[in-house]
Amino acid sequence: MAELTQDDLMFRKGLMKGQRILITGGGTGLGKVMAEACLILGAEVYICGRRGGVVEAAAKDLTDAHPPEKGGGKCVGIACDIRVPEAIAEMIDTVWADGGALTGLVNNAAGNFISRTEDLSPRGFDAIANIVFRGSFFVSQECGKRWLKEGKHASVVSILTTWVWHGGPFTVPSAMSKAGLNVMTQSLAVEWGSRGIRFNAIAPGPFPTEGAWARLNPGAGTASEKKDPTIPLGRNGEMRELANLAVYLLDPGSAYVNGQTIAIDGGSHLQGGGGFNRLSEWGDAEWEAARSSIQSANEKDRAQRTV
Repeated sequence: MAELTQDDLMFRKGLMKGQRILITGGGTGLGKVMAEACLILGAEVYICGRRGGVVEAAAKDLTDAHPPEKGGGKCVGIACDIRVPEAIAEMIDTVWADGGALTGLVNNAAGNFISRTEDLSPRGFDAIANIVFRGSFFVSQECGKRWLKEGKHASVVSILTTWVWHGGPFTVPSAMSKAGLNVMTQSLAVEWGSRGIRFNAIAPGPFPTEGAWARLNPGAGTASEKKDPTIPLGRNGEMRELANLAVYLLDPGSAYVNGQTIAIDGGSHLQGGGGFNRLSEWGDAEWEAARSSIQSANEKDRAQRTV
């Protein structure tokens, strides 16, 4: 279902009219919320993900909630496994052929789960790194080559975590991959900035979503705690808050912001929160229960996935 309305956004109606945005992993969670914000503001939005039925259903849901006749833009769902460079190139060709160059890209697709590092298999490590690290780079590069060739200006926003600054115990593949994207953001902000392509990133704190919570807080559900001592503001993030920040960074109104990673976590990382240090207290029984819960969530996803 749709999450946002115009009243949730800080920006005037129609702000993003004429903009064309691609959001990877846009069929669920934070990706879908960011897509909705852009759509409400009049943008043409493309969302992609491995589960074709999910992204197509999300695109229909968002279009029905915010149709063009009521000021909304266009939303298109595309099945794409960004672990495969050839699939990325095919998707970007499709998007360009549907209306020309994108004006913005959000690298949001991710995978993550908690695990003791000694328990990780090469397959488990690759499941994260191939999406977050390699996939996000290849999508950025594929768009970038076209932007540079055509002399277009664009904004790239990558969704990271605060672990890029202080590490991520029990989420090492994700922490390593997100740290790589942080450096990509800084590097390409310099290399391509003078040619009109900006790179920035957002490092969210807890924004509970079904997919992430099933793998990072097995059995905890998605309910927000009334008071979280690890967050100075005492609460989890609200979806509209992250959506507003993403819109700001995508829009030309932020044209002088380049090479920045902005935390939106209620100040959690400043007091040592935002990670999974507490899991050091877990024993074999807790980890076995977590593995079982995560495997169930993975099997549910596979059933919906387009191969």
